[in-house]
Amino acid sequence: LHLPLPTSLHLKWATLAAQKKKHVLLEKPVAVTVAELDQILAACEANGVQFMDGTMWVHHPRTAKMREFLDDKRRFGELRTIQSCFTFAAPESFLKDDIRVKPDLDSLGALGDAGWYGVRAILWAADYHLPKTVVATPGSVTSDRGVILACGASLHWEDGKSATFHCSFLTHLTMFLTAIGTQGTLQLNDFIIPFQEHEASFSTSSRAGFDDQVTRWEPGPRQEVAGIDGVPQEVRLIEEMARLVGEIKVGGAGKVDREWGARSRKTQQVLNAVKESIEKGFVPVEIA
Repeated sequence: LHLPLPTSLHLKWATLAAQKKKHVLLEKPVAVTVAELDQILAACEANGVQFMDGTMWVHHPRTAKMREFLDDKRRFGELRTIQSCFTFAAPESFLKDDIRVKPDLDSLGALGDAGWYGVRAILWAADYHLPKTVVATPGSVTSDRGVILACGASLHWEDGKSATFHCSFLTHLTMFLTAIGTQGTLQLNDFIIPFQEHEASFSTSSRAGFDDQVTRWEPGPRQEVAGIDGVPQEVRLIEEMARLVGEIKVGGAGKVDREWGARSRKTQQVLNAVKESIEKGFVPVEIA
């Protein structure tokens, strides 16, 4: 059951769906708080149904190819820094009437809508290891109704990794992801929705330096291309959900893939930590 409802309604309807033995495909952000999501996941667990959120880009063939590069110790090395950004300039009608700016419907605003993608990308690059602390960036923009319209944050891991993200309803359409390792760099500027539907690309640079005259790179970056074989990422998301449901029908509740819920929960944890940091004056917030 696909639930494209306002976030404030997710707890009620996702829980009811699970209790009716319906598998749950839930739009992001999946909940207002981690506590609400825990109730949804508990209902899915108790009723032996699959949970998945609607983050579509992770199902694109490009994502698997990027994972191969990040996992290559020779070409990429150890991950050290990640940067992500998703912004779009919403029209005045959106800022006035859209569900995503109404505190009783989607109180997380741009953080929950656009920030979800950036945070998920960071966690994906970090192999879903949670940061130790999160600090919101001063200068966030909040509407007169108390909904976040633009914000950013830095994330810090115990092993020294760091990441930053920015999200906004107020600035030009931008969606980049950069992951920097000790031996290489991955970059792309359309990580959520590709520039072209039939294929998508990303840039890799490995063991790069300057020539003797310091006038050019050696070796230069290369473009990697991934086709979709006629199946867009949104369809692949549905196909993966259907595959998981099929396995459960054959093998029973023991075949439920709980990893999807765990990834959603980690994303929600970071989002809520960012919001808490903003509300407390941009102080560091530890993630348990």
